[in-house]
Amino acid sequence: MIIVITPEELVQNETSIINELFQEGLHLLHVRKPFISLEEMTDFIQKIDVDFHSQLVFHSHYELAREFNISRFHFKEADRQNSLFKSFTDQIISTSVHDIEIFNELNEEWEYAFVSPVFPSISKKGYGENSNILNDMKRRKNLDVKMIALGGINENNIYEVFDNNIDGLALLGAIWESEEPLNVFKKCRHNVLL
Repeated sequence: MIIVITPEELVQNETSIINELFQEGLHLLHVRKPFISLEEMTDFIQKIDVDFHSQLVFHSHYELAREFNISRFHFKEADRQNSLFKSFTDQIISTSVHDIEIFNELNEEWEYAFVSPVFPSISKKGYGENSNILNDMKRRKNLDVKMIALGGINENNIYEVFDNNIDGLALLGAIWESEEPLNVFKKCRHNVLL
């Protein structure tokens, strides 16, 4: 499974690129736009082909879910720790962790969890430079929750990630920091299929 996470800020031609990514086989898109208004978020979602709305995962603006038939929600670590996800019991929920021991403690109410940073971040310079997450993934004991690798993954190191007992990966910087996001996605997808 390949997931793409949107950048926090709006990007030129972003929804056009998103529609193309879905047409090329993107599984899920995490819509992470904490700084835009409800109206901007509505406009953003309306520009994504309705056929792909079931593959969107909201990180915020949850009140728009019913209007756009969204049933997937992501909760950051702090929101999970504060039980802000409890009112979403009939939905598909995911979360983020930064430690394999915490991942191993998650229960089956979570469909998957991002485990990061695997490599030094592409979008957050300096973040993850001393991370041991890639090696720590070998200590996975939790098979009830899918493990999604995140952080610094691109078409050149993607093979290394899939050698570590994961269920999928998430791309952010590799896509949105590229001059050719669609080509980067195609290369990543091709390398995963090999």
